[in-house]
Amino acid sequence: MRLPSLQSLKTRLSRGALAFDAWVNAGLYEGGHSTTEAYERFQARMQIFAFRGWKRVALDLTSEGITIGTAGAMLLLFLAQPAFNLTSDNWLKAQDLAVTFLDRYGTEVGRRGIKHDDSLKFDDFPELMIKALLSTEDRRFYEHYGIDPIGTARALVSNSSGKGGTQGGSTLTQQLAKNLFLSNERSLERKVNEAFLAFWLESHLTKNQILKLYLDRAYMGGGTFGAVAAADYYFGKRLQDVTLAEAAMLAGLFKAPTKYSPNVNLPAARGRAVDVLHNMVEAGFVTEGQIQTALRNPATPVTRTRDITADYYLDWAFNEVRRMADAGKLRSDRVLTVKTPLDLSIQRSADQAVEGMLRRLGDQYDVDEAGVVILDPDGALRAMVGGADYGESQFNRATDALRQPGSSFKPYVYAAALASGLYKPDSPVVDSPVCVGNWCPQNYGRSYSGRQPLWLAVAKSVNTIPIKITTAIGKGMGITHEWNAAKAGRAKVIQLAKAMGVTTPLTDTPSLPIGATEVTVMDQAAGFAVFANGGRLAKPYAAVEVKNSSGEVIYRHADEKPVQVLSSQVTADMNYMLNKVVEEGTARKAQIEGVKVAGKTGTTNGYRDAWFVGYTGNYVGAVWYGNDDHSPTNKMTGGSLPAMTWHEIMAPAHQGIELKPIPGLNDRKGSPQVAQAETTGTAASAGGRLSRRSFEVLSGLNGLFRSVEAERSAATQPGADRPARQGALGTQRQVPGLAPVDVAEGARATGFGTP
Repeated sequence: MRLPSLQSLKTRLSRGALAFDAWVNAGLYEGGHSTTEAYERFQARMQIFAFRGWKRVALDLTSEGITIGTAGAMLLLFLAQPAFNLTSDNWLKAQDLAVTFLDRYGTEVGRRGIKHDDSLKFDDFPELMIKALLSTEDRRFYEHYGIDPIGTARALVSNSSGKGGTQGGSTLTQQLAKNLFLSNERSLERKVNEAFLAFWLESHLTKNQILKLYLDRAYMGGGTFGAVAAADYYFGKRLQDVTLAEAAMLAGLFKAPTKYSPNVNLPAARGRAVDVLHNMVEAGFVTEGQIQTALRNPATPVTRTRDITADYYLDWAFNEVRRMADAGKLRSDRVLTVKTPLDLSIQRSADQAVEGMLRRLGDQYDVDEAGVVILDPDGALRAMVGGADYGESQFNRATDALRQPGSSFKPYVYAAALASGLYKPDSPVVDSPVCVGNWCPQNYGRSYSGRQPLWLAVAKSVNTIPIKITTAIGKGMGITHEWNAAKAGRAKVIQLAKAMGVTTPLTDTPSLPIGATEVTVMDQAAGFAVFANGGRLAKPYAAVEVKNSSGEVIYRHADEKPVQVLSSQVTADMNYMLNKVVEEGTARKAQIEGVKVAGKTGTTNGYRDAWFVGYTGNYVGAVWYGNDDHSPTNKMTGGSLPAMTWHEIMAPAHQGIELKPIPGLNDRKGSPQVAQAETTGTAASAGGRLSRRSFEVLSGLNGLFRSVEAERSAATQPGADRPARQGALGTQRQVPGLAPVDVAEGARATGFGTP
């Protein structure tokens, strides 16, 4: 067989390629033509949906609304993710701890947990109580699904009409979500989380279960949680036995338990109860005639003394016990009795000191809130104040609020400097201009005091010295570049602060050495406790001993072993310098007659935060004043209200006890501290001391005289901690890109950012 020639093969291939090209072109043409015809047919059919005029505008707006709404829903879902992380599969069981708390002397001081409040089944709750609650807090509770737009709109109209404003915008489900999972922080994020958690609760619980949980968990003043405990506390009877007038008074407590507590303000409580009764009529739960007897015979609470409830303390202690249970330290026991280091006499002094200062001087200094933590040197929590009014806000400003410490942060810098071996208390330092990059902190008035010993720079709270010290620490590590040396020095300071008990993450900025970071009051108390504890870590704790329901001891804090953080020499040197702050520096108002005191003041930029953190050989105390919205105070400094409050708490606390020396301070001074207590005329026998119980009886009178004297002193004496007047140099400028810097102790900072 003869093979085709090469020319013939080429011809066939060429014709085949042309045929394929023609087929492709024809297919594309026919496909395009068919597509065009199909599109034209589609357009013709869609003409029935074409709108013009106002219909076109409405359609466009609807489409845009759907688009924006979808994007908004996705954003809200993203914001709500942290809240959903709280709702584990065993979220309800996690709250099932029943804890009875005892003070340091073994006296019961309170309880926390759901179990002690759930003794009454929902079917046994009196109908009057439920109707009174729903009529005032959430009338459409059984109709909405966690969020009630209609009820919110009605509340806004009612409250804006000036008729008392007794209706709230949040549903009971939202309030329960806040009580179970969130804090009282006022923020958009919290409201978003609250809304999503309300939907989540509605999908997991029945309406009656939600209502019962709310009735069991809500704070109702006087240290009571839940309607069952409140009925017993205020009226001395079972909840099932309350009258209509009493049910109305109890229902009035849910939104503002302190403001409307009948034991605190009976006229206000009765006025609120009248509003509740009229709400019940308006909601159709009772008739006008049925409330007349209650109006003519208002509820009268049983007579009780004003107990010390230590609610902020017990909330923190309960959370500590819950963390211990989650970590497996308490085995599987759920009914517990916890002995705490709580000292009710010190707690009383702390409550009264804060209340008195805010009442007398709060308006003068334009300040609304405070936080106080009192520890033993080993970290035992003696007392805590988490805010001005627990009934108004259960948000704990002593443990949860992050605030700038100002100059009260500087001791960590000086401790790192002493630990590096580069400095001693008598080491000469020079107060002169200094810059880190192009950020240059300056003392007030752009003046400098030149060469001086380190202890004096601490006492005067000079701003330039901590900046220079952090750079010197870095250079001592072999780093020559100025910026890198400063950064390495700050890293050492952060490392030491964490080792000393500061749990809040610290942001590294050039202004960190003078307090431009955020910490909690508890952080500061724990950190300074290391100085009072001979250099050992003093982690705060509220559980001295834990027993189960059988009385068996299942945990003892004494089994925990302390860790040495600072050497005894560094501790002694720091105590010497911080004692100078109180005796010769910015904290003179914290002095206690006959007792050695050490500590540090702090005031932040714009006077937003004022601190005094101080200690003796017996106690450590951190005091903060400021406003929740971070608004400036009226030139309040750490040497004013914080130091005065610290004195009012600590002076009585040191009465009638054996005074312990501050570690290393006596050795340097060469003379032991005189262990003596103040006596009060005929109340003390010759050569004797007041007992703690005797002192508690007299402390109120003594505190009154000290308060008057402190107020007079604040009005007539210039404070060493006070920033001097603004001079002709103009207003203070904040460094772009940096946190505000401390101006507490007569210093001002200027600069133009970081490299």
